[in-house]
Amino acid sequence: MVVFSTVISYLLAPNISFNLIQVLLLFVGGILVTGAANTINQILEKDTDSMMKRTANRPIASGRMSKGEAWSFAGIAGTIGIAIMYTFSSEAAWLSLFSLVLYGFVYTPLKKINSIAVLVGAIPGALPCLIGWVASFGSGNDNWIGGWILFAIQFLWQFPHFWAIAWVAHKDYSSAGFKLLPSDKGPTKFTAIQTIMYSALMIPVGITPYMFQISGETSMWILLACNLFMVYKSVLLYINMDIPSARKLMFSSYFYLMIVFLSLYADKIKLN
Repeated sequence: MVVFSTVISYLLAPNISFNLIQVLLLFVGGILVTGAANTINQILEKDTDSMMKRTANRPIASGRMSKGEAWSFAGIAGTIGIAIMYTFSSEAAWLSLFSLVLYGFVYTPLKKINSIAVLVGAIPGALPCLIGWVASFGSGNDNWIGGWILFAIQFLWQFPHFWAIAWVAHKDYSSAGFKLLPSDKGPTKFTAIQTIMYSALMIPVGITPYMFQISGETSMWILLACNLFMVYKSVLLYINMDIPSARKLMFSSYFYLMIVFLSLYADKIKLN
């Protein structure tokens, strides 16, 4: 999903048309940078991953890969990935490096300290949109506005998405010492209200691609419908306060991102 949003954001830039070689190159670069960041995450969380059912079978946690092998992989993958991004633009390369460091060395250890880690982690989680947009700069585009709009969409989306995951996996996370819900008392009404609040904020942000002429009116209505649906699912979580409702919100959020970005691309306003 991270690489998907990178590629779509690149293709949404006004001066870019579809080129299979460029898309595949950007896809590979994104996979390598993301793989490096996730590897660092799994190195630093080896012990806690082994304690949780959903992560116990990861290569490092299960002992199938040593930390030394993982560090080598992260270094090689990250270097090659950032180098590929540099072939698009220097801005894409620097943002990729920043995202990798922020995710691997700031967000990862912060998860055991304070729930603000979710806010911090949402930055590298949304940066792929900005990275994809600025990757077009080598073709003459120097307008950051579209990239920041796409960044904002994915940034806000992560809160209901991740809190739904943390709600479902709360026992696993808390047993490993992770503090990922906004309330230190676990899944509460306060957490549910937060999901409603961030889902509601997605409504006005969803109009901005149309306002700034990135995409047309059709996609604006699709985004509005998707955002209202996310609010609806968040309200149901508040009413029911149970894992099935959190799971439904979680799966809805996966479909949300695909529908939103594909509709924006299908309805892209092309330069004459």
